[in-house]
Amino acid sequence: MAKSVLLPVLLLCIGCHQCPLSAEEKGHWPSFRGPDASGVSEGMKLPDKWDAATGEGIRFKVEIPGLAHSSPVIWGDRLFLTTAVSSKGEASFKPGLYGSGEASEDRSVHEWQILCMDKKTAKILWTKTATKGAPKDKRHIKATYANATPATDGEHVVALFGSEGLFAYTVKGEFLWKKDLGRMDVGAYDLPSYEWGTASSPIIYDGKVIVQCDQQKGSFLLAADLKTGKTVWTTPREELPSWGTPTIYPGKERAELITNGSNFIRGYNPATGEELWRLGGSSKITAPTPVFSDGLIIVSSGRGPQRPVFAIRPGATGDITLRDGETGNNFIAWSKTRRGGYMPTPLIYRSEVYVLNNDGILACFDLKSGTEHYADRVPHRSFGFSASPVAADGKIYLAGEDGLVFVLEAGTKLKLLAVNPLGEPLMASPALSDGTLYLRGSRHLFAVGK
Repeated sequence: MAKSVLLPVLLLCIGCHQCPLSAEEKGHWPSFRGPDASGVSEGMKLPDKWDAATGEGIRFKVEIPGLAHSSPVIWGDRLFLTTAVSSKGEASFKPGLYGSGEASEDRSVHEWQILCMDKKTAKILWTKTATKGAPKDKRHIKATYANATPATDGEHVVALFGSEGLFAYTVKGEFLWKKDLGRMDVGAYDLPSYEWGTASSPIIYDGKVIVQCDQQKGSFLLAADLKTGKTVWTTPREELPSWGTPTIYPGKERAELITNGSNFIRGYNPATGEELWRLGGSSKITAPTPVFSDGLIIVSSGRGPQRPVFAIRPGATGDITLRDGETGNNFIAWSKTRRGGYMPTPLIYRSEVYVLNNDGILACFDLKSGTEHYADRVPHRSFGFSASPVAADGKIYLAGEDGLVFVLEAGTKLKLLAVNPLGEPLMASPALSDGTLYLRGSRHLFAVGK
Protein backbone atom coordinates (compact mmCIF):
# COMPACT_ATOMS: atom_id res chain seq x y z
CA MET A 1 0.00 0.00 0.00
CA ALA A 2 1.34 3.43 -0.88
CA LYS A 3 2.26 5.94 1.72
CA SER A 4 -0.29 8.58 2.55
CA VAL A 5 -0.93 11.59 0.37
CA LEU A 6 -1.53 14.95 1.99
CA LEU A 7 -0.77 17.48 0.99
CA PRO A 8 -0.89 20.23 -2.13
CA VAL A 9 -3.13 37.27 -11.55
CA LEU A 10 -3.47 39.18 -9.01
CA LEU A 11 -6.00 41.99 -9.42
CA LEU A 12 -4.33 44.94 -7.79
CA CYS A 13 -0.92 43.78 -8.85
CA ILE A 14 -1.27 40.38 -10.31
CA GLY A 15 2.25 39.87 -11.44
CA CYS A 16 0.60 41.17 -14.60
CA HIS A 17 4.04 41.86 -16.15
CA GLN A 18 3.25 45.59 -16.10
CA CYS A 19 4.43 46.26 -12.55
CA PRO A 20 7.98 47.49 -11.89
CA LEU A 21 8.40 44.97 -9.08
CA SER A 22 7.51 41.29 -9.09
CA ALA A 23 5.44 39.65 -6.37
CA GLU A 24 8.63 38.23 -4.87
CA GLU A 25 10.30 41.66 -4.82
CA LYS A 26 7.27 43.12 -3.06
CA GLY A 27 7.51 40.46 -0.37
CA HIS A 28 4.32 38.72 -1.46
CA TRP A 29 3.93 34.95 -1.17
CA PRO A 30 0.42 34.72 -2.64
CA SER A 31 -0.25 30.97 -3.00
CA PHE A 32 1.24 27.52 -2.53
CA ARG A 33 5.03 27.77 -2.89
CA GLY A 34 4.87 31.52 -3.52
CA PRO A 35 5.07 33.37 -6.85
CA ASP A 36 4.64 30.90 -9.76
CA ALA A 37 4.90 28.04 -7.20
CA SER A 38 8.68 28.51 -7.50
CA GLY A 39 9.54 28.26 -3.80
CA VAL A 40 12.27 30.88 -4.30
CA SER A 41 12.82 34.33 -2.81
CA GLU A 42 16.16 36.09 -2.75
CA GLY A 43 17.51 38.68 -0.32
CA MET A 44 16.20 36.90 2.76
CA LYS A 45 19.49 36.97 4.73
CA LEU A 46 18.23 34.20 6.99
CA PRO A 47 20.28 32.73 9.82
CA ASP A 48 21.84 29.33 9.20
CA LYS A 49 21.02 28.21 12.72
CA TRP A 50 17.99 28.60 14.96
CA ASP A 51 16.38 26.77 17.85
CA ALA A 52 12.74 27.11 18.87
CA ALA A 53 13.47 25.77 22.37
CA THR A 54 15.94 28.55 23.20
CA GLY A 55 14.44 31.23 20.97
CA GLU A 56 17.65 31.58 18.94
CA GLY A 57 16.75 32.96 15.50
CA ILE A 58 13.01 32.89 16.28
CA ARG A 59 11.15 36.16 15.75
CA PHE A 60 7.90 34.75 17.06
CA LYS A 61 6.17 31.50 17.90
CA VAL A 62 2.39 31.62 18.10
CA GLU A 63 -0.12 28.86 18.71
CA ILE A 64 -2.61 28.18 15.90
CA PRO A 65 -5.94 26.51 16.74
CA GLY A 66 -7.01 23.31 15.04
CA LEU A 67 -5.12 21.08 12.68
CA ALA A 68 -3.91 21.79 9.14
CA HIS A 69 -1.15 21.03 6.65
CA SER A 70 -1.84 24.15 4.59
CA SER A 71 0.96 26.68 4.18
CA PRO A 72 0.94 30.38 5.04
CA VAL A 73 0.33 32.87 2.23
CA ILE A 74 1.33 36.52 2.44
CA TRP A 75 0.41 39.84 0.86
CA GLY A 76 2.10 42.94 2.18
CA ASP A 77 2.01 42.72 5.98
CA ARG A 78 -0.94 40.31 6.05
CA LEU A 79 -0.42 36.58 6.50
CA PHE A 80 -3.26 34.13 5.92
CA LEU A 81 -3.71 30.61 7.26
CA THR A 82 -6.47 28.02 7.13
CA THR A 83 -7.30 25.46 9.78
CA ALA A 84 -9.89 22.88 10.77
CA VAL A 85 -10.87 22.95 14.44
CA SER A 86 -12.31 19.72 15.80
CA SER A 87 -14.98 19.82 18.51
CA LYS A 88 -13.15 16.91 20.13
CA GLY A 89 -10.34 19.26 21.09
CA GLU A 90 -6.84 18.03 20.36
CA ALA A 91 -7.13 16.40 16.94
CA SER A 92 -4.02 14.63 15.70
CA PHE A 93 -2.35 12.99 12.73
CA LYS A 94 0.35 10.37 12.41
CA PRO A 95 3.59 11.50 10.71
CA GLY A 96 6.23 9.10 9.48
CA LEU A 97 7.26 6.74 6.69
CA TYR A 98 4.70 3.98 6.62
CA GLY A 99 2.39 2.33 4.11
CA SER A 100 -0.83 2.25 6.09
CA GLY A 101 -3.79 3.82 4.31
CA GLU A 102 -6.58 3.88 6.88
CA ALA A 103 -8.63 6.92 7.74
CA SER A 104 -8.75 8.94 10.94
CA GLU A 105 -11.65 8.20 13.26
CA ASP A 106 -12.31 11.89 13.90
CA ARG A 107 -15.66 12.67 12.24
CA SER A 108 -16.72 15.15 14.90
CA VAL A 109 -18.15 18.58 14.15
CA HIS A 110 -15.43 20.87 12.78
CA GLU A 111 -15.05 24.57 12.14
CA TRP A 112 -13.14 25.41 8.97
CA GLN A 113 -11.46 28.74 9.58
CA ILE A 114 -9.43 31.39 7.77
CA LEU A 115 -7.07 33.45 9.92
CA CYS A 116 -5.45 36.77 9.04
CA MET A 117 -2.36 37.83 11.00
CA ASP A 118 0.16 40.63 11.01
CA LYS A 119 3.21 38.91 9.54
CA LYS A 120 5.63 40.93 11.66
CA THR A 121 3.97 40.64 15.08
CA ALA A 122 1.73 37.54 14.74
CA LYS A 123 -1.22 39.60 15.97
CA ILE A 124 -4.51 38.04 14.85
CA LEU A 125 -6.31 40.65 12.74
CA TRP A 126 -9.38 38.52 12.09
CA THR A 127 -10.70 34.98 12.14
CA LYS A 128 -13.61 33.79 10.02
CA THR A 129 -15.44 30.47 10.19
CA ALA A 130 -16.15 29.55 6.58
CA THR A 131 -18.35 26.58 7.49
CA LYS A 132 -19.17 24.30 10.39
CA GLY A 133 -20.40 20.73 10.62
CA ALA A 134 -19.47 17.07 10.51
CA PRO A 135 -16.93 16.42 7.72
CA LYS A 136 -18.46 15.07 4.53
CA ASP A 137 -15.38 12.89 4.01
CA LYS A 138 -12.87 10.88 5.93
CA ARG A 139 -9.21 11.91 6.07
CA HIS A 140 -6.08 9.82 6.08
CA ILE A 141 -4.44 9.36 9.48
CA LYS A 142 -1.52 11.44 8.18
CA ALA A 143 -3.75 14.16 6.73
CA THR A 144 -5.93 16.96 8.11
CA TYR A 145 -9.23 18.51 7.05
CA ALA A 146 -7.36 21.64 5.89
CA ASN A 147 -4.59 20.46 3.58
CA ALA A 148 -5.06 22.99 0.77
CA THR A 149 -3.14 26.27 0.95
CA PRO A 150 -5.23 29.44 0.42
CA ALA A 151 -4.48 32.06 -2.26
CA THR A 152 -4.63 35.85 -2.27
CA ASP A 153 -4.20 38.70 -4.73
CA GLY A 154 -4.06 41.53 -2.20
CA GLU A 155 -7.81 42.19 -2.41
CA HIS A 156 -9.29 38.72 -2.01
CA VAL A 157 -8.37 35.55 -0.16
CA VAL A 158 -9.79 32.20 -1.29
CA ALA A 159 -9.74 28.89 0.55
CA LEU A 160 -10.64 25.40 -0.68
CA PHE A 161 -11.83 22.95 1.96
CA GLY A 162 -12.50 20.01 -0.36
CA SER A 163 -16.05 18.69 -0.11
CA GLU A 164 -16.92 21.54 2.27
CA GLY A 165 -16.58 24.01 -0.60
CA LEU A 166 -14.64 26.96 -2.00
CA PHE A 167 -14.84 30.25 -0.06
CA ALA A 168 -13.85 33.84 -0.84
CA TYR A 169 -13.34 36.82 1.49
CA THR A 170 -11.81 40.24 1.18
CA VAL A 171 -8.42 40.65 2.82
CA LYS A 172 -10.26 42.61 5.51
CA GLY A 173 -12.36 39.57 6.36
CA GLU A 174 -15.60 40.47 4.59
CA PHE A 175 -17.43 37.42 3.22
CA LEU A 176 -17.85 37.48 -0.58
CA TRP A 177 -19.11 34.11 -1.78
CA LYS A 178 -19.00 30.35 -1.38
CA LYS A 179 -19.21 27.62 -3.98
CA ASP A 180 -20.31 24.02 -3.57
CA LEU A 181 -18.05 21.81 -5.70
CA GLY A 182 -19.80 18.60 -4.69
CA ARG A 183 -18.48 15.75 -2.63
CA MET A 184 -14.89 14.90 -3.57
CA ASP A 185 -14.10 11.21 -3.22
CA VAL A 186 -10.31 11.32 -3.09
CA GLY A 187 -8.27 8.33 -2.03
CA ALA A 188 -6.48 5.22 -3.20
CA TYR A 189 -7.18 4.61 -6.89
CA ASP A 190 -6.88 0.85 -6.39
CA LEU A 191 -8.85 0.72 -3.12
CA PRO A 192 -11.83 3.04 -3.64
CA SER A 193 -13.16 2.44 -0.13
CA TYR A 194 -10.13 4.33 1.25
CA GLU A 195 -10.61 8.07 1.65
CA TRP A 196 -7.53 10.23 2.07
CA GLY A 197 -8.93 13.73 1.65
CA THR A 198 -8.11 16.53 -0.75
CA ALA A 199 -4.98 18.70 -0.88
CA SER A 200 -4.85 20.49 -4.26
CA SER A 201 -4.77 24.24 -3.61
CA PRO A 202 -6.59 27.00 -5.50
CA ILE A 203 -4.71 29.48 -7.66
CA ILE A 204 -5.70 32.97 -8.79
CA TYR A 205 -5.09 34.07 -12.37
CA ASP A 206 -6.55 36.78 -14.59
CA GLY A 207 -9.51 37.48 -12.32
CA LYS A 208 -10.34 33.81 -11.88
CA VAL A 209 -9.97 31.18 -9.16
CA ILE A 210 -8.88 27.88 -10.69
CA VAL A 211 -9.21 24.57 -8.87
CA GLN A 212 -8.17 21.02 -9.82
CA CYS A 213 -10.63 18.45 -8.49
CA ASP A 214 -9.41 14.96 -9.37
CA GLN A 215 -11.27 12.11 -7.69
CA GLN A 216 -12.48 8.53 -8.12
CA LYS A 217 -15.20 9.53 -10.58
CA GLY A 218 -16.13 12.85 -12.18
CA SER A 219 -12.76 14.65 -12.07
CA PHE A 220 -12.77 18.23 -13.36
CA LEU A 221 -11.05 21.60 -13.58
CA LEU A 222 -13.07 24.68 -12.74
CA ALA A 223 -12.53 28.41 -13.09
CA ALA A 224 -14.73 30.78 -11.09
CA ASP A 225 -14.95 34.55 -11.27
CA LEU A 226 -12.90 35.89 -8.39
CA LYS A 227 -15.35 38.66 -7.53
CA THR A 228 -18.62 36.75 -7.77
CA GLY A 229 -17.83 33.03 -7.63
CA LYS A 230 -19.77 32.49 -10.87
CA THR A 231 -18.44 29.58 -12.93
CA VAL A 232 -16.46 30.79 -15.96
CA TRP A 233 -15.67 27.33 -17.35
CA THR A 234 -15.60 23.69 -16.29
CA THR A 235 -13.55 21.00 -18.01
CA PRO A 236 -14.17 17.30 -17.28
CA ARG A 237 -11.08 15.12 -16.81
CA GLU A 238 -10.71 11.38 -17.16
CA GLU A 239 -8.37 11.20 -14.17
CA LEU A 240 -7.63 9.27 -11.02
CA PRO A 241 -7.45 11.05 -7.66
CA SER A 242 -4.57 13.50 -7.44
CA TRP A 243 -3.28 16.06 -4.95
CA GLY A 244 -1.09 18.49 -6.92
CA THR A 245 -1.86 22.17 -7.37
CA PRO A 246 -2.15 23.50 -10.95
CA THR A 247 0.38 26.05 -12.23
CA ILE A 248 0.17 28.82 -14.83
CA TYR A 249 3.08 29.00 -17.27
CA PRO A 250 3.01 32.61 -18.56
CA GLY A 251 4.54 32.03 -22.00
CA LYS A 252 5.24 34.77 -24.52
CA GLU A 253 3.03 33.18 -27.16
CA ARG A 254 0.35 31.85 -24.82
CA ALA A 255 -0.29 31.07 -21.17
CA GLU A 256 -0.64 27.40 -20.26
CA LEU A 257 -2.42 25.93 -17.26
CA ILE A 258 -0.36 22.88 -16.26
CA THR A 259 -1.85 20.01 -14.25
CA ASN A 260 -0.18 16.91 -12.85
CA GLY A 261 -2.32 13.80 -13.14
CA SER A 262 -1.99 10.03 -13.06
CA ASN A 263 -3.35 9.31 -16.53
CA PHE A 264 -1.84 12.39 -18.15
CA ILE A 265 0.08 15.54 -17.37
CA ARG A 266 -1.85 18.17 -19.29
CA GLY A 267 -1.68 21.73 -20.56
CA TYR A 268 -4.85 23.84 -20.88
CA ASN A 269 -5.86 27.27 -22.09
CA PRO A 270 -6.54 29.07 -18.77
CA ALA A 271 -9.04 31.42 -20.44
CA THR A 272 -11.33 28.67 -21.72
CA GLY A 273 -10.31 25.37 -20.08
CA GLU A 274 -9.60 23.83 -23.50
CA GLU A 275 -6.99 21.07 -23.42
CA LEU A 276 -3.86 21.94 -25.42
CA TRP A 277 -1.64 18.89 -24.91
CA ARG A 278 -1.20 15.77 -22.82
CA LEU A 279 1.71 13.62 -21.68
CA GLY A 280 1.38 10.02 -20.44
CA GLY A 281 3.78 7.98 -18.37
CA SER A 282 3.10 9.45 -14.95
CA SER A 283 2.73 7.62 -11.64
CA LYS A 284 -0.64 6.31 -10.52
CA ILE A 285 -0.51 8.67 -7.54
CA THR A 286 0.46 12.29 -8.23
CA ALA A 287 1.00 15.00 -5.64
CA PRO A 288 3.85 17.37 -6.70
CA THR A 289 2.96 20.69 -8.33
CA PRO A 290 4.39 21.64 -11.77
CA VAL A 291 7.15 24.28 -11.69
CA PHE A 292 9.01 26.12 -14.43
CA SER A 293 12.06 28.22 -15.24
CA ASP A 294 14.06 29.28 -18.30
CA GLY A 295 11.56 27.90 -20.79
CA LEU A 296 11.15 24.45 -19.24
CA ILE A 297 8.30 23.01 -17.16
CA ILE A 298 9.29 20.36 -14.60
CA VAL A 299 6.65 17.82 -13.56
CA SER A 300 7.34 14.78 -11.39
CA SER A 301 5.61 12.11 -9.34
CA GLY A 302 6.87 9.45 -6.96
CA ARG A 303 4.70 6.34 -6.95
CA GLY A 304 6.60 3.30 -8.21
CA PRO A 305 7.51 1.88 -10.56
CA GLN A 306 7.48 4.94 -12.86
CA ARG A 307 8.53 7.79 -10.53
CA PRO A 308 9.19 10.07 -13.53
CA VAL A 309 10.67 13.54 -13.87
CA PHE A 310 9.79 15.36 -17.11
CA ALA A 311 11.29 18.56 -18.51
CA ILE A 312 8.58 19.84 -20.86
CA ARG A 313 8.90 22.58 -23.47
CA PRO A 314 5.85 24.87 -23.68
CA GLY A 315 3.85 25.34 -26.85
CA ALA A 316 2.91 21.71 -27.45
CA THR A 317 -0.27 20.42 -29.07
CA GLY A 318 -1.84 16.98 -28.94
CA ASP A 319 -0.33 13.87 -27.37
CA ILE A 320 3.38 14.27 -26.59
CA THR A 321 3.78 10.98 -24.72
CA LEU A 322 7.20 9.40 -25.13
CA ARG A 323 7.45 6.19 -27.11
CA ASP A 324 9.05 3.10 -25.61
CA GLY A 325 12.76 3.68 -25.17
CA GLU A 326 12.57 7.44 -25.70
CA THR A 327 13.74 9.93 -23.08
CA GLY A 328 12.87 13.01 -25.11
CA ASN A 329 11.08 14.36 -28.18
CA ASN A 330 10.20 17.72 -29.71
CA PHE A 331 8.46 18.83 -26.53
CA ILE A 332 10.23 16.74 -23.89
CA ALA A 333 13.73 18.14 -23.35
CA TRP A 334 14.66 15.24 -21.07
CA SER A 335 13.12 12.78 -18.67
CA LYS A 336 14.12 10.45 -15.85
CA THR A 337 12.51 7.39 -14.30
CA ARG A 338 12.71 6.23 -10.68
CA ARG A 339 13.79 9.71 -9.56
CA GLY A 340 10.50 11.49 -8.93
CA GLY A 341 9.43 12.57 -5.43
CA TYR A 342 6.24 11.16 -3.91
CA MET A 343 4.98 14.23 -2.08
CA PRO A 344 7.36 17.25 -2.25
CA THR A 345 7.23 19.56 -5.26
CA PRO A 346 10.55 19.92 -7.15
CA LEU A 347 12.65 23.05 -6.75
CA ILE A 348 14.33 24.83 -9.66
CA TYR A 349 17.12 27.04 -8.38
CA ARG A 350 20.09 28.63 -10.13
CA SER A 351 19.83 26.39 -13.19
CA GLU A 352 19.54 23.17 -11.19
CA VAL A 353 16.50 20.98 -10.47
CA TYR A 354 16.21 19.49 -6.97
CA VAL A 355 13.82 16.57 -6.47
CA LEU A 356 13.16 15.43 -2.89
CA ASN A 357 11.48 12.14 -2.04
CA ASN A 358 9.64 11.29 1.17
CA ASP A 359 12.45 9.02 2.30
CA GLY A 360 15.01 11.84 2.20
CA ILE A 361 16.73 11.05 -1.11
CA LEU A 362 17.53 14.38 -2.77
CA ALA A 363 18.44 14.30 -6.47
CA CYS A 364 19.98 17.22 -8.35
CA PHE A 365 19.86 17.64 -12.15
CA ASP A 366 21.03 20.26 -14.63
CA LEU A 367 17.88 22.06 -15.76
CA LYS A 368 18.79 22.30 -19.44
CA SER A 369 20.42 18.91 -20.05
CA GLY A 370 19.01 16.70 -17.30
CA THR A 371 22.50 15.60 -16.28
CA GLU A 372 22.32 14.07 -12.82
CA HIS A 373 24.76 15.60 -10.35
CA TYR A 374 23.82 13.50 -7.35
CA ALA A 375 21.09 11.46 -5.69
CA ASP A 376 22.03 11.30 -2.01
CA ARG A 377 20.23 10.86 1.28
CA VAL A 378 19.72 13.83 3.56
CA PRO A 379 20.82 12.66 7.05
CA HIS A 380 17.38 12.73 8.65
CA ARG A 381 15.55 10.78 11.33
CA SER A 382 12.79 8.28 10.65
CA PHE A 383 9.84 10.52 9.78
CA GLY A 384 10.88 11.64 6.28
CA PHE A 385 9.62 14.62 4.25
CA SER A 386 6.24 15.83 3.07
CA ALA A 387 6.88 19.60 2.81
CA SER A 388 8.34 20.99 -0.40
CA PRO A 389 11.80 22.61 -0.42
CA VAL A 390 12.32 26.36 -0.73
CA ALA A 391 15.44 28.39 -1.52
CA ALA A 392 16.98 31.78 -0.82
CA ASP A 393 20.43 33.34 -1.14
CA GLY A 394 22.20 30.20 -2.32
CA LYS A 395 20.67 27.95 0.33
CA ILE A 396 17.97 25.29 0.24
CA TYR A 397 15.63 24.63 3.16
CA LEU A 398 14.14 21.15 3.68
CA ALA A 399 11.46 20.86 6.36
CA GLY A 400 11.31 17.35 7.84
CA GLU A 401 8.21 15.77 9.32
CA ASP A 402 9.95 15.32 12.68
CA GLY A 403 10.40 19.10 13.03
CA LEU A 404 14.00 19.33 11.85
CA VAL A 405 14.78 21.90 9.15
CA PHE A 406 17.85 21.10 7.06
CA VAL A 407 19.84 23.93 5.50
CA LEU A 408 21.84 22.91 2.42
CA GLU A 409 24.21 24.82 0.21
CA ALA A 410 22.79 25.00 -3.31
CA GLY A 411 25.01 23.38 -5.91
CA THR A 412 26.00 20.18 -7.64
CA LYS A 413 27.05 18.41 -4.43
CA LEU A 414 24.93 17.78 -1.35
CA LYS A 415 26.45 19.96 1.37
CA LEU A 416 24.66 20.16 4.71
CA LEU A 417 25.15 23.47 6.54
CA ALA A 418 22.87 23.12 9.55
CA VAL A 419 20.03 21.16 11.14
CA ASN A 420 17.53 23.22 13.13
CA PRO A 421 14.86 21.85 15.51
CA LEU A 422 11.32 23.21 15.84
CA GLY A 423 10.19 20.77 18.49
CA GLU A 424 7.00 19.60 16.78
CA PRO A 425 5.96 17.79 13.57
CA LEU A 426 6.24 19.84 10.40
CA MET A 427 4.20 18.96 7.31
CA ALA A 428 3.42 22.30 5.64
CA SER A 429 5.71 23.81 3.02
CA PRO A 430 7.56 26.93 4.26
CA ALA A 431 6.88 30.50 3.12
CA LEU A 432 9.41 33.31 2.57
CA SER A 433 8.84 37.04 2.89
CA ASP A 434 10.95 40.11 3.73
CA GLY A 435 13.79 38.35 5.52
CA THR A 436 11.62 35.82 7.33
CA LEU A 437 11.10 32.09 6.93
CA TYR A 438 7.61 31.08 8.08
CA LEU A 439 7.20 27.50 9.28
CA ARG A 440 3.79 26.09 10.12
CA GLY A 441 4.18 23.25 12.61
CA SER A 442 1.49 20.96 13.94
CA ARG A 443 0.53 23.46 16.67
CA HIS A 444 2.42 26.70 16.09
CA LEU A 445 3.48 29.18 13.44
CA PHE A 446 7.18 30.04 13.67
CA ALA A 447 8.90 33.07 12.14
CA VAL A 448 12.63 32.58 11.62
CA GLY A 449 14.91 35.52 10.96
CA LYS A 450 17.83 37.58 12.18
